Amino acid sequence: MMTIRKAADRGHANHGWLDSHFTFSFADYYDPKHMGFRGLRVINDDRIEAGRGFGAHPHRDMEIITYLLDGAIAHKDSTGTGAIIRPGDVQRMTAGTGVTHSEMNASRADEAHLLQIWINPAQQNLAPGYEQKAFTDADKRNQLRLVASPDGRDGSVTLHADARLYAGIFEEGKTAEVALEPGRHAWIHVARGTVKVDGTELGEGDGAAISDARSVKIEGVDEGELLVFDLA
Repeated sequence: MMTIRKAADRGHANHGWLDSHFTFSFADYYDPKHMGFRGLRVINDDRIEAGRGFGAHPHRDMEIITYLLDGAIAHKDSTGTGAIIRPGDVQRMTAGTGVTHSEMNASRADEAHLLQIWINPAQQNLAPGYEQKAFTDADKRNQLRLVASPDGRDGSVTLHADARLYAGIFEEGKTAEVALEPGRHAWIHVARGTVKVDGTELGEGDGAAISDARSVKIEGVDEGELLVFDLA
């Protein structure tokens, strides 16, 4: 069974320096029908003006993933970590017992475009932590590349949650399939372009919840890039 969440139906807030679309309820956008899916709590599609960003702010008990599409983000946090996140990078921050961080557009000229993802952790009060790895377009081309997982296998970042995250970029007609174990579910998010999911065409910003399925089939249409979440 697949339930589609169209991009145009998402929440939206434009603060001038920040233009955000919310797949699930977030901040001032509240929709009781869209509070998350399984352990997936947030997918925010953010565009940040050059030289602007999120100043220092706290988080607790959440696995936070940043997936950068365009531009560069300067990250700093209270664990002493400082890094630049670039397209293809996947950053995982474990908020755990509490962390303060900032995310600023590292460019004075170009907009940054990113997805910020929150996943409920498998347990509370973890030690705060940070990990970042790069995945090239070639790593993701015409296949679903594991980029985050509970055991960090295949070079993915380690996620302290019962979830696996795959990323792929698909040329027209190219296909891939991810198997779902009994009792597991999938969420699809199209980051850009167009793809077909189990034969249904989805465009940029569209999402889809899939349950009671043994697998999910992806087919490329026009170099579409997507994320696939395998969730308990």
